[in-house]
Amino acid sequence: MHLFKKTNIDFMGKRNIAYAVSIFTLVVGLAGIFGKGMTFGIDFLGGTELLLRFENPPAVSDIRTAMDKIGFKGTEIKSFGKPTDILIFTAQQGEGGKVAEQIRSELQKEFPASKFTVLREDKIGPKIGEELRRNAVYAVGATMLLIMIYVGFRFHFIYGVAGVIAIFHDVIATLGIIVLLNGVNSHLSLEINQTIMAAFLTLIGFSINDTVIVFDRIRENLKIHKTESLFNIMNRSVNETLSRTVITSGTVILVLIVLIIFGGEVNRGFAFTFFIGTILGTYSSIYVASAIVLDMSLRQAKKK
Repeated sequence: MHLFKKTNIDFMGKRNIAYAVSIFTLVVGLAGIFGKGMTFGIDFLGGTELLLRFENPPAVSDIRTAMDKIGFKGTEIKSFGKPTDILIFTAQQGEGGKVAEQIRSELQKEFPASKFTVLREDKIGPKIGEELRRNAVYAVGATMLLIMIYVGFRFHFIYGVAGVIAIFHDVIATLGIIVLLNGVNSHLSLEINQTIMAAFLTLIGFSINDTVIVFDRIRENLKIHKTESLFNIMNRSVNETLSRTVITSGTVILVLIVLIIFGGEVNRGFAFTFFIGTILGTYSSIYVASAIVLDMSLRQAKKK
């Protein structure tokens, strides 16, 4: 199926503009990461987390006061999707479910008219949280290294480097965006947890798959159009794969929009992260990976 019959867009001619857009996106992303700071979920911090559904929810400030009374100062309390659902997170540790039991008992005592049910109760030790954080970084790093080796062997080392740069661009930009948007809306929880990390690993696989499709067409056209300039071959290849790229990314984006709207709180963070990453990954396959291959190849040719 071809969405576009034949296009002749000068993608490579606009690569300097694309570089400027990418640099701006990365700067914004890094500003979000180091300026606002990442908010880690219980998976990576360790502590106790309770998700409660109240019939008549008390004010968040009143719940915080109740937590202060039992010595749980600094407890994070917020609405989770519905106004009746309250998420309580504390870094306090205790044997078994002691901390969760203290929280439930205090809330029952302080708000006898506000009955609630426990929707979720999680507890993770600080050492496990630290180990999960470290392993998440190792997983992303190892994935990028293996992708660079794979693409380098399948095509050329330049292609592997360009592919990893494009992935790095996607990951940093997406991470910065979700860090900036976290907390903007009570219906969108974007804390860095295992679900979000799964979205990043999925994004890496999706992004390199799209990039490899373009690289494969470039390799084919280099064999067929031997007298044509590399600049023209790059443009030709991107145009020839444009229909496939738009259809694949478009269908994924439609599914993710449905998940964001109807998927519930558990899936919304994953879907939104992957949604942002899919847009950036599609863009980087054309304007980052392919453009870098072109510039690096031209630079090598000049040296020779």
